[in-house]
Amino acid sequence: MAVRLKKNILKLLKEDEEFRYAVAGLIGLEEILKRLDKHEAELVKLREETNKLREDMIAGFRRYDEEFVRLREEMVAGFRRHDEEITKLREDMMLGFKRHDEEITKLREDMIAGFKRHDEEFIRLREEMAAGFKRHDEEITKLREDMMLGFKRHDEEFVKLREEMMLGFKRHDEELARLRKDMTDGFLLMNRHLDAIGARWGLMAESAFREGLRGVLEKELGLHVEKWTAYDEEGYVHGYPSTVDIDLAVMDGKTILVEVKSYVRRSDIVEFSRKTEFYALKTGKAAERKLMVSPYVEEEAMEAARNLGIEVYTKV
Repeated sequence: MAVRLKKNILKLLKEDEEFRYAVAGLIGLEEILKRLDKHEAELVKLREETNKLREDMIAGFRRYDEEFVRLREEMVAGFRRHDEEITKLREDMMLGFKRHDEEITKLREDMIAGFKRHDEEFIRLREEMAAGFKRHDEEITKLREDMMLGFKRHDEEFVKLREEMMLGFKRHDEELARLRKDMTDGFLLMNRHLDAIGARWGLMAESAFREGLRGVLEKELGLHVEKWTAYDEEGYVHGYPSTVDIDLAVMDGKTILVEVKSYVRRSDIVEFSRKTEFYALKTGKAAERKLMVSPYVEEEAMEAARNLGIEVYTKV
């Protein structure tokens, strides 16, 4: 019976919480058991909180890992884009340097040619100066002889001689000045003709010859020439769509269309006439004068110009 009672008591202690607390209270352990139960509940709650915190932490790390992956992909794409842009920038830079190198080389060639031309001109000028001084030395020697004869003859003759001499020098100076001007004008005319021949046979650029003659037009005819440009969509001038350039000058309120060429054929006259017609179509006003400027014009071109109302200026 004692064994059965013992088993029942142990069973009640294990299964019946109220009985267990009653027994614990009798032996002074009730408060300890309640605290242990409370601590166990808190531990369970703390464990649940810890598990939830771990899950949130793992989810956060996963989210940041995904964000880092996207960030890395965007960074790699950005660097790739920048690499391509840097490569393109380097290519543009190299092209720019190449173009500048070519321009510097051309500039140096033009500079050397200019210095060479000036050196030759200085040599000719020095030779002319030496010849002039020699001629003057001879003239002064002769004048001194005549002067001494004049002194010997009488003072009045000397005064008269001096007056005539001064008048003669003045006249000669004026004549020499006119002679030098005529010579300079002649050399300029010859140079322009040589330039025209050079442009005709490809020894110099047609555009360079045109720029040279534009300066002559401004100086001799008082024309300030500007370039007028428009796009010919219907191919009125050349038979296909293209950009049309023509020189434009305004004098006394009148519009003058100018074409400058080193050599003019009949086809050039016809093309210029179509340019003037295209200008009238584009601007709505016709030019009062149409001027073709060239040192060499074929006879057929002259006839075409007369028929089309184009003035031809060849004194260049």
